Amino acid sequence: MYKREDIRNVAIIAHVDHGKTTLIDAMLKQSGIFRKNEKVAERVMDSNDLERERGITILSKNASVKYKDKKINIIDTPGHADFGGEVERVLKMVNGVLLLVDAFEGPMPQTRFVLRKALQMNLKPIVVVNKIDRPDQRTQEVVDEIIELFIDMGVNDDLIDFPICYVSAKNGIAKTDINQKSNDLSPLFDLIINEVPFNQGYLDRPFKFLVSSVEYDEYLGRVALGRVEQGAIHYREEVDVCKKDGSIKPMRIAKIFEYQGMSRVEIEQAKLGDIIAISGIEDINIGETICAKDHPDPIPFVDIDEPTISMMFSANTSPFAGTEGEYVTSRHLRRRLYKEVQTNISMRVEDTDSPDAFKVSGRGELHLSILIETMRREGYEFQVSKPEVIYKMINGKKCEPIELLYIEIPEEFVGTIIEKIGIRKGEMKNMHKMNEGRVRLEFEIPSRGLIGFRSEFLTDTKGNGILNHVFDRYEQFKGDIAQRQRGSLVSFEAGEATTYGLYNAQERGLLFIAPGTKVYQGMVVGENARSGDIDVNVCKKKHVSNMRAAGSDEALKLVPPIDLTLEQALEFINNDELVEITPENIRIRKKLLNREQRLKLANRKSK
Repeated sequence: MYKREDIRNVAIIAHVDHGKTTLIDAMLKQSGIFRKNEKVAERVMDSNDLERERGITILSKNASVKYKDKKINIIDTPGHADFGGEVERVLKMVNGVLLLVDAFEGPMPQTRFVLRKALQMNLKPIVVVNKIDRPDQRTQEVVDEIIELFIDMGVNDDLIDFPICYVSAKNGIAKTDINQKSNDLSPLFDLIINEVPFNQGYLDRPFKFLVSSVEYDEYLGRVALGRVEQGAIHYREEVDVCKKDGSIKPMRIAKIFEYQGMSRVEIEQAKLGDIIAISGIEDINIGETICAKDHPDPIPFVDIDEPTISMMFSANTSPFAGTEGEYVTSRHLRRRLYKEVQTNISMRVEDTDSPDAFKVSGRGELHLSILIETMRREGYEFQVSKPEVIYKMINGKKCEPIELLYIEIPEEFVGTIIEKIGIRKGEMKNMHKMNEGRVRLEFEIPSRGLIGFRSEFLTDTKGNGILNHVFDRYEQFKGDIAQRQRGSLVSFEAGEATTYGLYNAQERGLLFIAPGTKVYQGMVVGENARSGDIDVNVCKKKHVSNMRAAGSDEALKLVPPIDLTLEQALEFINNDELVEITPENIRIRKKLLNREQRLKLANRKSK
């Protein structure tokens, strides 16, 4: 049995905004990866524009640091449950995890979700309590909450006796005793070296490598990432690829790379325990095994949780179609969606009866909205339907996905929120009073009850609430849930919105557009204050008369319109509406643009 004592492979798992990427920044800087005069961006591993804007990690990434005579491979994993597919596959590459928890907020839903995955795979946990420099930190209480979390998960006693490190990632210090003094992260590095198991296996047996992630490089093509599970490999060596369908495909390795800091560096060979990237193998997919020539022996891959939400993506059919996007046809849309599935393993794409529409399923609204926003920035133009949950038939009964919902709000809003969640078929499971007049509530609620709830929640709590949820299980269908109570304000004709037209329309409800906005018949321009849709003429101009007061148009005062974000638009739409996505605009429209056709359909349904 060969032991790789010179390497430690560790993943960092944490809830959104608990400082995971900031800690990796500090570890990279203190290990001497960057030159002293090198300018380094904050959150250096959040290389994706969306990650920097939203402050969340979407894609897992690899880096390595040298400490003393050891190499530590670090994997930064997503903190949001919607990107759980990323988390599950990269955990196959490591032997231990750093469970990073905020010293004030404590363990959160996504922490629970990813920790459960890690413990199921028997990975060694090290608890890192971050932000100990916060004036409102409650470090000891948070440690007690983490112990309770481990007990709730039913782990054995030796795992509950986990090592703890207290950290201020922002200041770059770590300590194993909260009262000791520290100037750097050495205590954390020492804990990783001493506590995370090293790789051991057979170096003299045929090479085996499980593909845990796939990237695309313009020059190298598809690049497979993973850990060498057995044996060794040289570049230009011939191998067998064990495909998911059971077939064996002979291929040749072109190049091998390892991680040094943030960079990929080409190497001649890799052996047991190394986390590497391999190029030259066409059509390689996540979950497949690369083996030594004539020794095919596939490694079982971790089961990925199934999608719970689906949407219809289709080519844009609005009157403005093709005017703002670079890729506008269904052929472009199909190619892009199926390309996404190759690397985004928790997403599904299916063809439909229509050649212009595709059913896309993901782990949640955020998972799908990130894909939409990414495609939009790439120049794609398309339209999407209202998100719908995916039902399953279990033992002959219709079942739906149930989420664990965690809410933290000021005490004054508790009654309102409990009432709203009750309407959406949610059941309260726990209520915990926190410091400073805040309350933490825990619910079980159908996934469909959360569609459209976030914006309503922020309004009801005046922006003071924190809401997190994570998929738990499938349960028998809970019954109908009331849909959006208010209707839409729909444009009566095509043209350009005027101040006069909008002034008359705003008496009916809230507006989504400003004067000068181009509109078309059937485009949703606002929310009706009452139920039911109303057609409004936002292009209407004031009749010119001989007696006209100077500046009369300027005297009309408009309420500032609501500038809908992508997530808000997806939450707002009803089943008969679509969100039109272009690189320049996000619009809401009716599926049937013609007013007469909508009225005929409504009459048929009422009979």
